[in-house]
Amino acid sequence: MQIYVENLFKDENIISIAESLDLKTTTKRNKECNLIYNERGLSFFVDPLNKNHSINIDFMSGKLGWRITRPQNESLLKKTLGRSKEKLKIFDATPGFLSDTMIFLSMGHKVVAVEQSKIIFHLVNDAIRRASPSLTYLKNLSFCHGESFNYFDNAKDNFDVIYLDPMYPDSRKKVKKTGSVEALKFILDYERKSNQNDELVLKFLANRNKKIILKRPLKSNKKYNNINYQVKGKTTRFDIYL
Repeated sequence: MQIYVENLFKDENIISIAESLDLKTTTKRNKECNLIYNERGLSFFVDPLNKNHSINIDFMSGKLGWRITRPQNESLLKKTLGRSKEKLKIFDATPGFLSDTMIFLSMGHKVVAVEQSKIIFHLVNDAIRRASPSLTYLKNLSFCHGESFNYFDNAKDNFDVIYLDPMYPDSRKKVKKTGSVEALKFILDYERKSNQNDELVLKFLANRNKKIILKRPLKSNKKYNNINYQVKGKTTRFDIYL
């Protein structure tokens, strides 16, 4: 794997990313350039010569960009977090593209998020870099790469909530095998990070001393026991453990 860098955009940021990922940069696009760095920032392509099956994270546009400007409309997530008017400190153990964490931040909460995939971490971190001048609440985010349970187990912070949003199972009928979902699976397979969801969830449930929120497809089976209550939306439910 290599990083294709358009000539005008080679800077200290992409040099640092390349060093962290132990990848070479090139100004000649080829079939090994799954990562691309240009005016859109850092992007990932399953097929470097095909625009489909790609990831480019942008907090300032699209559906998420709309949602973070209207946190008052996030009734389902508000109900899930609880009735307390105090600002919470949330530990996001499966941040992925950081979608729900961005909503939590827009509500005024503080979040520590730990991403297991180094490639996804850099894709998201680059999006944070680009959005930080416009989104001041990003100062309430601590985002790092690592194994989330190990980080939590050694953390001195006192968290109010542990948030778990593992990848949905393939059985969901509405999941399209294209775009960012396919790219995400490709990355996790490449890094050998696939099929670790159950182990991670069970670790947190076994060491339960905080409120745990587990996001699941609405109609999926109750895979883990001792749910205290649920908050249900149209396609998603949140299993709450106290």
